[in-house]
Amino acid sequence: MSDHLPVPVAAHEPPYYVAVFTSVRKEEEAGYGEAAERMEELVQQIPGYLGMDFARSPGGLAITVGYFRDEDAIKEWGAHAEHRAAQRRGRADWYERYTLHIAKVERSHGFESADG
Repeated sequence: MSDHLPVPVAAHEPPYYVAVFTSVRKEEEAGYGEAAERMEELVQQIPGYLGMDFARSPGGLAITVGYFRDEDAIKEWGAHAEHRAAQRRGRADWYERYTLHIAKVERSHGFESADG
């Protein structure tokens, strides 16, 4: 993922869907950064993709939340050939463990301080 400043994805008009990918990576990450950048480029081409938030703790827990307009967009992303190849490589080389949760968002709102 990019090294840009963290700016949360804006609240969207529900309903929409989230794909929450929580992972712990292995020590060896050869090729991971390049693959993550490529996946970020590719997912933006999926019709119905709304954005992504990413966070990583000092202990190595990473959480990526992808926002999608509908289930079809998530399915299209999950079936994308390059994404499938990256998933296989992730299981073989990059991840100690991960979970994926797909959820429908029924309410959403945001806040931004006037000072911010």
